[in-house]
Amino acid sequence: MKLLDRKSLIVTGASSGIGRAASLLFARHGARLVLVARNMGALEALSEEVHAAGGEAVCCEGDVALEDTHRRAVATSAETYGGLDLAFNNAGMVGDILPLADCSVSNWDQVIATNLTSAFMAVRHQVPAMLENGSGALVFTSSFVGNSVGLPGMGAYAASKAGLGGLVKSLAADYAHRGIRANALLPGGTDTPMAGSEASKAWAAGLHPVRRIAQPEEIAQAALFLLSDMASFVNGSALWADGGNSATKVQAA
Repeated sequence: MKLLDRKSLIVTGASSGIGRAASLLFARHGARLVLVARNMGALEALSEEVHAAGGEAVCCEGDVALEDTHRRAVATSAETYGGLDLAFNNAGMVGDILPLADCSVSNWDQVIATNLTSAFMAVRHQVPAMLENGSGALVFTSSFVGNSVGLPGMGAYAASKAGLGGLVKSLAADYAHRGIRANALLPGGTDTPMAGSEASKAWAAGLHPVRRIAQPEEIAQAALFLLSDMASFVNGSALWADGGNSATKVQAA
């Protein structure tokens, strides 16, 4: 069964990691994709892979920290597919790893702009388009960092990801009665370029009771659930996909 059959769907941060894995999964479930990232070459390669598998995808190069990127993505969906049904707002960055008092204002601003303000700008353009269709669903990639735990040197990242929880609650309060669902997805450590070195990945694995970090495809499956009608009564919520990380903070030996 195709859970997203003929649904138009924006994916930000689509060029690598969770976004790339999710785009391929969504396409297999029938979604018609608008792929958004700064790396046009990677987007085009992903689009070709989607088309080779019989799916539909168009590319929209842009930085999510710029409002025009969200405007163009929604316009592309409308022009190509006739509207917008769904959005996976997944793009993000870690920023400099420093104790919070040593974090520069410019780094703080960049991380907040990319991870949190970008979500607000996405809402400004995606929600009106979904209201025109009469319904819609948005998913925002948050993190266990800033929600179940703080990690050294990641204050800006933690603050930005924690803010997404308040964002989805507010969206539910404002728009649930008009057919819009909004939820946050909270992955644990995931094997993507953002996870850093093999040593960093091994350290992160020890924070998880399952004694490993996730593969991007595992997080993509959680996003699929939230975007699909299987989650029709899930709204303003945070879904942990963290291998039990939020359940315990005992590090493996």
